[in-house]
Amino acid sequence: QVHLVESGGGVVQPGGSLRLSCSASGINFKLVVMNWYRQAPGKQRDLVASITVSGNTAYTDSVRDRFTISRDNPRRTTTLQMNNLEPEDTALYYCNTQWHGQDFWGKGTLVTVSS
Repeated sequence: QVHLVESGGGVVQPGGSLRLSCSASGINFKLVVMNWYRQAPGKQRDLVASITVSGNTAYTDSVRDRFTISRDNPRRTTTLQMNNLEPEDTALYYCNTQWHGQDFWGKGTLVTVSS
């Protein structure tokens, strides 16, 4: 059974940093693309960052140069380092992957950026 568990959310002031982690089980982690999505209140869930099997990364424009996605295959974790956070980054952040044709999601971790 596939499980994705996010951690690391919290409340931070504008300009601050947070590091989100996603721990995966039930999949061959080194064979999957890992994604981070976020959903702000009243808005749709949007893709924030992705990392491929080979370690190539992609970001949505609004977080490029501020966020960094990485993966640790032996530990089966992916992290999202978020720097210079803005109030607009406030959202529930979800870890996501696809395995055997199915979409899997964690329950999310809440990030609140507020002064």
